[in-house]
Amino acid sequence: MNLSRKKLGNWGEQLAAEFLKRNNYVLLAQNYRCQYGEIDIIAREKDSIVFVEVKTRNSSNFGMGLEAVNYVKIQKIKKTAMAYLSEKPLKYNSLRFDVIDINLSDSATPEIIHIKNAF
Repeated sequence: MNLSRKKLGNWGEQLAAEFLKRNNYVLLAQNYRCQYGEIDIIAREKDSIVFVEVKTRNSSNFGMGLEAVNYVKIQKIKKTAMAYLSEKPLKYNSLRFDVIDINLSDSATPEIIHIKNAF
């Protein structure tokens, strides 16, 4: 697949959103932005609010997408999540931070790896 990085990222986020819906998650927001950063997908799974970072790769030359979620990125995601929760009066029992890694390199069918509690 020969797409720009932005188009590849948008395509991967849509694929991840569909994957979550098929697995009984309720999507609350996509591409939520605030002064601290952006969260790709915010969803509810039962009584948990799940903040999802999506990494899409069309090559494994630079490692897995999860490896691109470094300390600085994690801190931005956490601050952004707290901003979202301060805006939305949601009831929940737990929070979770997941990564969905989409790899297109080895076949025509994308490989979707969902890492729950990634950080």
